[in-house]
Amino acid sequence: MAKETKTKTKTPISTNIKEVESYFKHHLGMDVSFDVGVRRLLVLDKQVHIYYVTGLCESRLIAEIIEELVHLNEVEKSDSDVAEVVHNRLLHQQVATCKTYDEACDQVLSGLIFIAIDGENRGFIVDVRKYPGRSPKEPDTEKVVRGSRDGYTENIIENTALTRRRIRDERLRFKMVHVGERSKTDICIVYLQDVADEELVDLIGKQLDKIDIDGLPMSDKTVEEFVVKQGYNPFPLVRYTERPDVASSHLLEGHVLIFVDTSPSVIITPTTFFHHVQHAEEFRQAPLMGAFYRWVRFLGMIAALFLTPLWFLFVVEPSLLAEQLGFIGPDKETNIPIVAQLLLADFGIDLMRMAAIHTPTSLSTAMGLIAAVLIGQIAIEVGLFTNEVILYVAVAAIGSFATPSYELSIANKVARLLFIISVFFFQVPGFVIAVTVFVLFLVSITSLQTPYLWPLLPFNAKAFWHVLMRVSVPLANTRPSIVKPRNRKSQPGK
Repeated sequence: MAKETKTKTKTPISTNIKEVESYFKHHLGMDVSFDVGVRRLLVLDKQVHIYYVTGLCESRLIAEIIEELVHLNEVEKSDSDVAEVVHNRLLHQQVATCKTYDEACDQVLSGLIFIAIDGENRGFIVDVRKYPGRSPKEPDTEKVVRGSRDGYTENIIENTALTRRRIRDERLRFKMVHVGERSKTDICIVYLQDVADEELVDLIGKQLDKIDIDGLPMSDKTVEEFVVKQGYNPFPLVRYTERPDVASSHLLEGHVLIFVDTSPSVIITPTTFFHHVQHAEEFRQAPLMGAFYRWVRFLGMIAALFLTPLWFLFVVEPSLLAEQLGFIGPDKETNIPIVAQLLLADFGIDLMRMAAIHTPTSLSTAMGLIAAVLIGQIAIEVGLFTNEVILYVAVAAIGSFATPSYELSIANKVARLLFIISVFFFQVPGFVIAVTVFVLFLVSITSLQTPYLWPLLPFNAKAFWHVLMRVSVPLANTRPSIVKPRNRKSQPGK
């Protein structure tokens, strides 16, 4: 509970080192939890304790600090101010003073160390964190043919560093907050101070302060549900990325990012429907080729949404087809209704996708062969599916896989199934009404006070042209107006 944590009474640190140790034993279970420990030292005739959590700290740095503190007994006088001498000899760039038990415990559980000195009502916090995790590598869902191969990890400190590496601006801000009464998860609001909309930054900060929950084990997705209040809306209201170059590009446009510790995905706000159809590969190629790839993806998304419902509509209403297109439709009668075949094939593809996710890599190829050869071919031969159903469902599935946003591809699949069911019950009127309701639903969506279909509705000609075509970077010298940037020019010299 972020808000409650900020307002509750803080317990001051005792000057008695034994009471400090007793507090840590009682509140952190130092005698029970093997990973919570203390290193006791005698520095200038005073007891000095170092509290830590094994596995979250860099042992080498702690050893260097201990060595330096012990060395004080040889070079300093016994009547020196121990607290000042210790503070001056801590070999680290990040040393802070702490005066409450609550802050000390929170920092120790976050991987920092707390140094307590007998007779002092304060201690020192030293950042020696080294979280377990993997090295940065290219995200599996956002691969490019040419471009950087680094990607965000589950370590929020590494993620902020990857972003700083690309934007070396003194106005780049990383505002850290803690959410969750038990998890105390680190969440970082990232923005360019002179570009991002102040109201948006304040709005996101207030939404995070309102989060009242024990913990965030699902990290970024839980934060999204609190911030944008998606409910049962299947369409994504924020964009996720694991690429530092994509995140940095959005920061320069005026977006506000949310980093959540333990998650490699960064939340980009605000976003519209058309933010989810862009891919980094388009900006790694020449503008013409980038526009070509973008339109191929558009066609794939259109096929994922409308191909199977339209084909099914022509099957149930053959009179809608021109004579030259009379070949469209099943070439033989089947015992299973076409609508059942479409739904079963769609569910089958989802089942295979989930099986591929949960299948070890060494067995995934064999699983794919079994699904394609044995199940697919035999199902056609025994009359469970017709060839046309498999063809159109497969093309629609490829269009879903070509959609850059995984969340949007799933939402489009749900919409496609609703279109098929509408055609089955009401034929042409059902399809027209379903598509109309679909468009009106998208128009009604707002994400952090941002219209979901911008720049189509409300219409912005210049921005919509940038959606349709990959414009050369020198020509894109203004930031999108939808983020309400404080500085509209992205190229100050122009």
